[in-house]
Amino acid sequence: MSIFDAFARLEAERKTVSPPSWLIVGLGNPDRKYENTRHNTGFICIDQVAKALGTEILRKKFDALTAEGTIAGQRVLLMKPTTYMNLSGTAVEKAASFYKIPPERVLIIFDDISLPVGKMRLREKGSHGGHNGIKSIIDYLGTDGFPRIKVGVGAKPRPDYDLAAWVLSRFTETERQAIDGAAEKCLPAAEMIIKGDFSGAMAKFNG
Repeated sequence: MSIFDAFARLEAERKTVSPPSWLIVGLGNPDRKYENTRHNTGFICIDQVAKALGTEILRKKFDALTAEGTIAGQRVLLMKPTTYMNLSGTAVEKAASFYKIPPERVLIIFDDISLPVGKMRLREKGSHGGHNGIKSIIDYLGTDGFPRIKVGVGAKPRPDYDLAAWVLSRFTETERQAIDGAAEKCLPAAEMIIKGDFSGAMAKFNG
């Protein structure tokens, strides 16, 4: 086989790969100074999903870093918005519109201060609950009817503690171990969700 035939074959194979039918989005802030902070739990989790799939989220597209993979027989686009948390919806809406993916196939992974560190809670839809990233996605998609995986990052240490300072604080070593444990469960949770067994996923993974 000549080099031209080899390139032609690779191009043909590329074109036969189906486009993503699901979006899996981890929420966070892109600057390095936000690494290992509570508000970047979505990034930590989606990076672990990518690692388990044998890929890295590096390709710049849709105001996000992206990668493609296959979960439960479905092509998925993994996303880390680079717009900062408050504008996460812009990246999600661009990708969903481009691939014509309905909201019920847009799975969001994000931090939740109402849950203990490392605990998970899956929901098929719901309000933003004060989370600015989810609020932005609801605004841009025009619905709250998208599935989500909430990962607990712990409540403020006292009522008067500044919320922004808390979510931008870094995990302790013990807390990070708990977050990493939750991150490892995100792929099997996503597999069950994509297969259509949301009730089973909630029963198995909700802490």
